Order: sequence, then C-alpha cells, then structure tokens
Amino acid sequence: MAKIITVAHQKGGVGKSTLALNLATCFQEQINVALVDIDLQGSISDLREDFPKLHIITEDRFDQIQQLSHDLIIIDTPPYLSNRLPELFLISDFVLVPTKAGFFDVMAIRSTLHLIEEAKKKRQGLQAGIVFNMIKHRSGITGEVQELLSHFDTPVLSTMVHDRVSFARSPLTGGVLTSEDTKAIDEITSLAEEIVNSIST
Repeated sequence: MAKIITVAHQKGGVGKSTLALNLATCFQEQINVALVDIDLQGSISDLREDFPKLHIITEDRFDQIQQLSHDLIIIDTPPYLSNRLPELFLISDFVLVPTKAGFFDVMAIRSTLHLIEEAKKKRQGLQAGIVFNMIKHRSGITGEVQELLSHFDTPVLSTMVHDRVSFARSPLTGGVLTSEDTKAIDEITSLAEEIVNSIST
C-alpha cells in the first residue's frame, strides 16, 4: 500500500505546487513516486514533458488514487478544494501545510488545521506538519506568529524553505535538485527527511 502525502492549504499563493513537485523529484531516484494533480485544469499536469522520469497523473477520484501501484503518492491540491479536503485527508498518511511567515498568513491556516484534527479522529496514524515556505531572507519569524502557532496541535517542522529564484524556476528547470543552488537542495531534502521520519514511526 502506497504512502500518501497531501500538500494542502485552503488559501492560494503559498507555494503548494512547487513544494509538491520538488518533493516528488526528491524521492523519485529511490522509490516509485506518483505526483497527482487533482486540479483537472491544474498546471502540474502540463509539466509531464519537462519531467520525463516523474509519473505525473491528473486524477480527482480519490478511490482511484488509492489504487495506484506506487510506493509514494504526493497529492497537490487546488485552494478551492475545501469541501473535499476532509475526504482527501482520510486517505492520507501525512498532510503538509505550507504557510508564509506573516501573521495573517498563519491565521489563514486555522481552518485547514481544524479539518486535519477532525480527520485524525477517524484515521488513526494520520500525521501532519506546518512548513514555513517562501520565507524572505533576513525576515525573522515574529513573536506574534510563534505565539499563534503554539496554540495549534499540528507541529511546525524545523525545516524552513526560503524564497529562492531556484524554487520559482524549478518547474522550468527540472526541479531544484538539478540546480546548483545547494541551499535550496538542502532545504527540500531536509523537508523530505522530516516527512519520512514522521510517517515511518
């Protein structure tokens, strides 16, 4: 049975697709990975020719996703999917919630985290984590943001992904792992390791 990682946030503009794509390329050399775009008009499915080694699938039927014969399935979600997120979380092993570091950005994840907590009541073993994404250099995480996050049950991952040109260009360049940006490579591999450690315990 494949492990399923879902990248979700009910708000757009937090870099979900870029994270999902780079995580998938991070795993593809070791295991059989599928990157599933459940937005039937989404952009990831248009990248098949640019990522020939990566199995990119467009599918919005969750029962079909579960039947895929892969070791790992990474699901990219569109922001308008709110009404189907509870169903999606119930087939997931890990939900990754990206957020920017601003106070209002973090406030916006509360509804997504609530759906995760409700799903955990029905799916034993479901793990989740918040990742700071698209972090501007030299802009620290404010005390207000830290205080707000301390009230959530979902843990904040130690890896932070910064706002780098190599990430922004990664859909055009075959992913950050093919770049010379060692800091970006370190960040995405560190994030992948944290997720693997969570779903392996």
